[in-house]
Amino acid sequence: MIQSFFSPGNDILDAILENTTNSVSSLDICVFTLSDDRLLDALISCHREGIQIRVLSDNDKQYDRGSDILTLHEIGIDVRVDVSPAHMHHKFMVVDGRTVLTGSYNWTRSAATRNAENLVVIDDGRTAELFLEEFNKLWSEAEQL
Repeated sequence: MIQSFFSPGNDILDAILENTTNSVSSLDICVFTLSDDRLLDALISCHREGIQIRVLSDNDKQYDRGSDILTLHEIGIDVRVDVSPAHMHHKFMVVDGRTVLTGSYNWTRSAATRNAENLVVIDDGRTAELFLEEFNKLWSEAEQL
C-alpha cells in the first residue's frame, strides 16, 4: 500500500503521528532537523513504552534554536549526527522494519503550517529493507551524542 500526503495542513503530521504511535517495536528516523514538539512528544511516549528508537540527524541542525535533537538524547533515545562536511538531508522513517515514510517534509512546525511539502507512506518490506540499509550505513559513520 502507498499513500501520499501534502502540506501545508496537518495531513502529513497526522500520518507521521499515526505511524509513530502505532509502532510496536522500532522507529529508525533519519531527518535533517526536528523541532516540532508534537513529534517530540510522540517519540517520548514511544520511548517510554519500550519502542526501540534511533534518530540520525544533521550535525549542524542540533544547535538550531528550537531543535529537539539534544532533548531526545537527554531522555535516553539513541541519537547520532552525521560528521560529513555536507548536510545529511534525508527525511525518512522506517517503522517496525516494514513501513517507510519519506518525502520532502522536514519535521518542523513550519513544514505543517506554511511550507509546500510532501510525504509518501510505503508499506512494503523490500522498500523498508533498502531504507534500513541506507540508515545503517549512515548510522555506522555517524557520531553518537
